[in-house]
Amino acid sequence: MQIFVKSGRGGDGLAAFRREKYVPRGGPWGGDGGRGGDVVLRADAALATLADFRYRRHFRAPNGGPGGSNNRTGHAGEDLVIRVPVGTVVRAGGAVLADLAGDGQSVTVAKGGRGGRGNTHFATATHRAPGMAEKGEPGEEMTLELELKLLADAGLIGLPNAGKSTLLSRLSAARPKVGDYPFTTLEPNLGVVRVEEGVGFVLADLPGLVEGAHAGAGLGHRFLRHVERTRVLVHVVDVSPERDPVADVALVEKELALYGHGLAGRPVILAANKVDRPGVDENLAHLRERYTDREIFAVSGLTGAGLTGLARGIARALAGAPPPVMEPVSPVRYRVEPRFEVTREGDGFRVRGREVEKHLAMTDLDNEEAVARFQRIMRVMGVEEALREAGAAEGAPVYIGESEFSYQES
Repeated sequence: MQIFVKSGRGGDGLAAFRREKYVPRGGPWGGDGGRGGDVVLRADAALATLADFRYRRHFRAPNGGPGGSNNRTGHAGEDLVIRVPVGTVVRAGGAVLADLAGDGQSVTVAKGGRGGRGNTHFATATHRAPGMAEKGEPGEEMTLELELKLLADAGLIGLPNAGKSTLLSRLSAARPKVGDYPFTTLEPNLGVVRVEEGVGFVLADLPGLVEGAHAGAGLGHRFLRHVERTRVLVHVVDVSPERDPVADVALVEKELALYGHGLAGRPVILAANKVDRPGVDENLAHLRERYTDREIFAVSGLTGAGLTGLARGIARALAGAPPPVMEPVSPVRYRVEPRFEVTREGDGFRVRGREVEKHLAMTDLDNEEAVARFQRIMRVMGVEEALREAGAAEGAPVYIGESEFSYQES
C-alpha cells in the first residue's frame, strides 16, 4: 500500500518596524514564522488492517503561521499523526524506515520546515533597519510503502479447507468466516487463547497455501509475509480418508522453504484435524510414523476433541521459542555530496544542490534586499565562481529550481 505524505511549510517571517509614540528610532519588530507540522506514523492496536488507505492516500500536515509584529512568533503547525495497525513496516525507496511492532510506537517520516526569520534577526550595527525577512522553509514530501505483517505468537498454516478457521473459533473468541470452499479466509484473523490463569497467547488463522504460493500463486505473499512474525507454526492437516496427509504436509513445507525468511527452521506443531470422521486411523498412523520428531495432536474442530491438549502444546512450544523476527531498520546514511553542482542546460546553466535550493525557497524574490542577500550567499558559497569557470557569460540564463536568473559579473 503506497501513500504520499508532505510535512508543513514553515511560516514566513515578518518585516515590520516599531512605531510608537515616545519611542524614537523603534527599529525592526518583525517576528519569526512558526514551524510546519511533522508527519508521524503511530501504531494503534485498535486497527487491524490497512484498508482505510485505499480511500485516502495523500496526507499533508498544516503549515506554520506567519510571524507577527512586536516580535511575535507565528503558531506552529500541528503534527499530523497517521494511525496504522501494529505490525506495519514502513519503507521509503526500498529502505525500511520503521517496523512499528508495539502499540503506541511511532516514527516521524517527514519533518516540518522551520519558520522564516523576521527582520529583527538581520539588524546589525551598520544596518539598523533591514526591510527583509525570510520565507518559511518548505516541508518534506515522500512516497511511503506500508506493509502489514501480522503480530501473533503462533500461526495456523495448512492447505485450504484444512479446518484452520474452525480451530481458531473453538480455541478463542474469534469468529472467522467458515465455509466449505477454497480460500474462505482472505485476510488473517487473530484470536487470544487462554490456556490457564496467567498463560495465553495470540493465535492467527492465516489464508491457506497452495502449490506455488512462494511465487505468488493463490494468495501467495499475502499469506507468507504474515508467517514471518509468528514464533511457532501450527500445521493443520486434514487426515480424512480421502486425503494424503503426509503429501499435504510435504507440499506446505516445500512452499515455506522456497519462500525463505527463516520459515523452514521455525518450530512446528502438527494438528491432525477432522479425527471425528470414520476411517482416519490409517492416515493418522502414517502421519505419526513419518514425523516421529514432532508433537502431533489429534483434534477435531467440529467436536472440540483434543483442543485442550493442543493449546497446552502450543504454549509449551512458545515458552522455548525464539523472539519474533523483526524487520532490520535501515541505518541513517550520511552521503558526502558537493554543496552544489553546475551543469549546462540548453543555452544556460543549471545549479543544483539542496542547500542552494533551500536558500532560494526561503528568499522573497519580490524584495530587492532579500535578493541581494541571496546573491551574497551564492557568492560566498562559490556559485558565481563555478558559473564563471563553467563558461557563463554576462546575461546567460541561470536556472535554480523553477526560477531563472541572469548571470551578472560581480
